[in-house]
Amino acid sequence: MSTIINLLKPLLYTDRYSNHEDMMVPPVEGVAGGGTAYGWDDGLHDPGLLGGTIDPTKVPSAELMHVWCMPSTANVGLQDMPRQYEPISLLAARNERESVQIAIRPKVSWSASSVAGIVHIQCSDLCSASGDRLLIDKSITLRRVVPVLGVPDALVPLDLPVSQISLLAGETTAIWLSVNVPSAQPPGLYEGELIITAKADSESLSQILGKAEKQQLYRELKNCLDILEPIDGGKPLAEAVERAKSATTSLRRILVSPSFSDFCIDNGPVDMEEDAISNFSIRLKLNLTVWDFVLPETPSLPAVIGISDTVIEDRFGVEHGSIEWYEALDRHFKWLLQFRISPYFCRWGESMRVLTYTSPWPADHPKSDEYFSDPRLAAYAVPYNPVVPSGDAAKNYLQKEVEILRTKNHWKKAYFYLWDEPLNLEQYNAIRNQASDIHAYAPDARVLTTYYCGPNDAPLASTSFEAFLKVPEFLRPHTQIYCTSEWVIGNQEELAKRIVAEIQPENGEEWWTYVCLGPSDPHPNWHLGMRGTQHRAVMWRVWKEGGTGFLYWGANCYEKATAASAEIRFRRGLPPGDGVLFYPGEVFSLSHQPVASVRLERLLSGLQDIEYLKLYASKFGREEGTAILEKTGMYMGPECYTHDHTPIDAMRGEVFRTCRS
Repeated sequence: MSTIINLLKPLLYTDRYSNHEDMMVPPVEGVAGGGTAYGWDDGLHDPGLLGGTIDPTKVPSAELMHVWCMPSTANVGLQDMPRQYEPISLLAARNERESVQIAIRPKVSWSASSVAGIVHIQCSDLCSASGDRLLIDKSITLRRVVPVLGVPDALVPLDLPVSQISLLAGETTAIWLSVNVPSAQPPGLYEGELIITAKADSESLSQILGKAEKQQLYRELKNCLDILEPIDGGKPLAEAVERAKSATTSLRRILVSPSFSDFCIDNGPVDMEEDAISNFSIRLKLNLTVWDFVLPETPSLPAVIGISDTVIEDRFGVEHGSIEWYEALDRHFKWLLQFRISPYFCRWGESMRVLTYTSPWPADHPKSDEYFSDPRLAAYAVPYNPVVPSGDAAKNYLQKEVEILRTKNHWKKAYFYLWDEPLNLEQYNAIRNQASDIHAYAPDARVLTTYYCGPNDAPLASTSFEAFLKVPEFLRPHTQIYCTSEWVIGNQEELAKRIVAEIQPENGEEWWTYVCLGPSDPHPNWHLGMRGTQHRAVMWRVWKEGGTGFLYWGANCYEKATAASAEIRFRRGLPPGDGVLFYPGEVFSLSHQPVASVRLERLLSGLQDIEYLKLYASKFGREEGTAILEKTGMYMGPECYTHDHTPIDAMRGEVFRTCRS
């Protein structure tokens, strides 16, 4: 190991400056590399071009690659074949994010390196006839769709306004384009374009390793050194192995990067005339119609999503309660708010006891007030015990926290989540006892309990489902939010009506739902490999069944690792993707910002759909607000919903047509 470290050091200390460029696609567990470059041809019609090296400055880019567009609900895989290109036309309300995918597949190779070719992607601002604009990098983002376990899922940010990507022979690459429309954006038609250009190999060593690329290679190699050096200090074997694997992942990422692979190949001089390249570029027209209504800043339906703080501590090497720990949690919280979800952090104890909290700071800290007052936050978890115990902090902790929070306007957002899926009488009684403590200080406090059965050692009824229905009666008045598993309902929607009938909204009770492990295909869930509409339909189901909130147990619950850049492994025994909705940015680049999954984006789209449905129901009634799902063919039930994107646009268009001011 020391030999590797010594070999890396001369490379590291040649340049001590750094810069961030996300140009690489690292190996992720289960993702195969390579291609079918030998003897392949996807349709280049001039056989003369195949007789020698192809110069992309002299050939239209459309002759070198296929480009087509797909909706955000499509899973665009590496082997997806080309489709006819249709102009991009999007519809969005103000304060909404709308996305589309651009698929690119090389027809031939025009690179002398191991990749089929290098492509530059440039996006313009979107402009209206009145001069209003949606700015690139502020309202418009581009991300590369990276496979995880062979399934398109991770959305790795690309540089703007110009990005460079490598295309592999025989493989389709997808780019995820999102437009975020500000609340104050004037309505109207906005137009722009996406320019895709095939690029020649680097002309010289100075172009191959420019300053920015050298800075990036320096930081990548230094990261490898930082991972490996502690191994010499007598680390435990398991941690040493983990660090070595993480360093291997980082080194492999460097070796397959375009800048490094091109550095190893001498292609001779290439004529780089920018005017010729632009003349041969593929220009995609991008139109966006901004509707004249605004989605509410505070989500109508609270979607509370758990983040494991212990996973953050292990992976990023931060000590619980340290300054770095607070910074890491703060970064995750602020990043997740953009998806219309209400994050909470959690620590798991014995027998599914769970400590949940939205703010790691005590109630009297200014940061807590900042978190809880944020209008994008629909609900927040209050911890039953101190998050960071210190001295006598535990004494009278609960009373002090509640007394402070009850004076705030945001107290109506508060809830206590004490136990996950209680199974027996002892656990149910523990919830009742803790809830009694809370209600002694705050009679109006809301306690949330997740469950899929009644206590197994004290049957509440003769059948398991009847016992399940009796849980609210058994827990009343110690629980106000009854959060049940969609797995229990299965495909029998009439059971949902029976559950709702047991809830007493007139006494402040609510019915929320959750998914965890199940339900499985074909029911809506967020497992890896499910259809795009299946991911989005999780929220359609909530709306149709009448739930007033939703809970998901974990967004970062992958296997333990002790290095930020270590490959992602899903937990054994869980369906792939279960409990993981985003990835550490360090796995894919030098960024510390999390990387969203395709599934997280579809969760956001589903929550935005609920706002459309709620607007429709406010005008025509709840019954019609549910019926529109079936009228458009969008969602009929947990085993019957659209596999195509068209009904989604039909629903949104009908809402706009009938509800616009």
